[in-house]
Amino acid sequence: MSFDELPAAGTIRRAPTGTIERTELIRRVEPIELLRRVPYGRLATSMRALPFLTVARHIVCDGHILLRMHSGFGHHEACDGSVVAYGADNFNDAASGDGGDLWSVQFTGPAEIVHPCPEQERLFGIAPVSVNGERFAPAYLRVDPHFVTEHTLEF
Repeated sequence: MSFDELPAAGTIRRAPTGTIERTELIRRVEPIELLRRVPYGRLATSMRALPFLTVARHIVCDGHILLRMHSGFGHHEACDGSVVAYGADNFNDAASGDGGDLWSVQFTGPAEIVHPCPEQERLFGIAPVSVNGERFAPAYLRVDPHFVTEHTLEF
């Protein structure tokens, strides 16, 4: 489903009896908005014809996802101008014994290197000190979600 085609909360549908009832979408958060609930996810694409998966910090901003990642490995350069996949979940809640419903959101879309404004940089919060023993050097990508999927585990 395209990001632009996502149903609005409070969507109305016709019940079989002909009456109108509100769907569960009233209480349900849209998939991209779920990303606001967790700070990190996983970015996947290929580099030199080999797949790679890396962790990234994300924020949701104006219908786009801004990612902060370590620039030392060159992953951001491999993503620039390419279609990437990104996913995040709250599966760690299961380990904490929270007992709530679990979800995962995945999307694909084109990515480009960007330079966030100071307000956006502040939204990312404190950056890591190092990555694999190397001093953390931030790189930022903007991803425009085109195909979004959500999976839930309800308890």
